[in-house]
Amino acid sequence: MAGRNLQAGVRLKPVDLARAHGLSAQAVRNYEAEGILPAANRTAAGYRIYEPVHAYALSAFLALIPGHGHPTAAAIMRAVNRDAASDALRIIDESHAQLLDDRRTLQAVAAALNDLVPAAPASPGDTFVGPLSRKLGLRPATLRKWERAGLLQPRRDRQTGYRVYGAADVRDAHLVHQLRRGGYRLEQIAPLVHQVRTAGGIEPVESMLDDWRSRLSARGRAMLTGAAALDAYLSAFSAFSQKPSLRISAAPDL
Repeated sequence: MAGRNLQAGVRLKPVDLARAHGLSAQAVRNYEAEGILPAANRTAAGYRIYEPVHAYALSAFLALIPGHGHPTAAAIMRAVNRDAASDALRIIDESHAQLLDDRRTLQAVAAALNDLVPAAPASPGDTFVGPLSRKLGLRPATLRKWERAGLLQPRRDRQTGYRVYGAADVRDAHLVHQLRRGGYRLEQIAPLVHQVRTAGGIEPVESMLDDWRSRLSARGRAMLTGAAALDAYLSAFSAFSQKPSLRISAAPDL
């Protein structure tokens, strides 16, 4: 729609917008009702008169979704449509800040993995809190603290009630110990230990980080695409908002 003249008086039906964007006509009406599209002018009979500006709006909204998500994209469009561009820009800034926070979290997790040194191989069989704490050079109370924080999950011996640490528990204890020596807080360590435990080791987590990094890059690129579409809509909306409201006779726009 970018090549059309906004002043040319082009009139569109809901189905025209729908087909051009791979949507249903009802979805177009719903987006207008939700404030994602600007309110359409109406004929004397009450039928909607969509114009190219609505196509710009719909294109902008759909382009914003991959980078910002549906709720944020909708909030941006509503702000523009109530002529509050500064609010829309603030929402975009907050979304970019969230992406930056996600990048920093990824960097912190990746750094934590890089800080790890190969843990000593776990002894065959199970072990108890005393031997494990001596092996790590810690107090038993420290291991129990890590357990309360959800970092360790030893099982209990049915007869004695003692904590029993299997090979995976020993691995997790080594992981937590090394991260703590690296200066990481328990709340920072917990998500990483959970991922290692779920994946069954560190190697799958490294693959997960690569996928996470790719998704963040794709999200950042999508934000650029959405920004270009929104900029085009802002220009179209400025011209549209200066036009007088119309109520003229016309055929149904169904």
